[in-house]
Amino acid sequence: MRVISGTARGTKLNSIDDLSTRPTLDRVKEPLFSIIQAHIPDANILDLFAGSGALGIEALSRGSKYCVFCDKSYKSINMLKQNIEKTKFQNQCSIVNEDYKKCIDNQKMKFDITFIDPPYKYDIGVDAIERILKQNLLSKEGIIVLETDEEDRDIKELKKIDLEVYDVRKYGRVKLIFLRERG
Repeated sequence: MRVISGTARGTKLNSIDDLSTRPTLDRVKEPLFSIIQAHIPDANILDLFAGSGALGIEALSRGSKYCVFCDKSYKSINMLKQNIEKTKFQNQCSIVNEDYKKCIDNQKMKFDITFIDPPYKYDIGVDAIERILKQNLLSKEGIIVLETDEEDRDIKELKKIDLEVYDVRKYGRVKLIFLRERG
């Protein structure tokens, strides 16, 4: 796993080798960032369920202003800290070692891009989106990218929320759902 583009391009990122984490693969990351490239410059990012931080770090490398990384796993947070140090983004981020609910509830910043990549075995991605909207954390032109392996279930739930699903991409088992406010 590496940073694909930008100031930290080519930097190899550490990841945890166990079944509790599932880093976003480069073959998924590349098209994901091509799709959202126009939103990245000077963006404030929320990387929920951050794991190694690959998505938030990629956004920072490509010109985002700031990233809040959140993960409740102590192991993931330690790996994330190493990756942030390797890429020299310490001054452009904060790390929250808490459950996603507490993290969302304690945020004051509005986010231009939110990455939600929860463990697939839990049905919590849509709940995280609902909480973000309830806390009014999405900027006016903000987008949310949900990574899931249960596209049908999640899209069915997302239809109940006042957001537009404006793109869906499939990469094997991985599905990316792109959301924004209707308008």
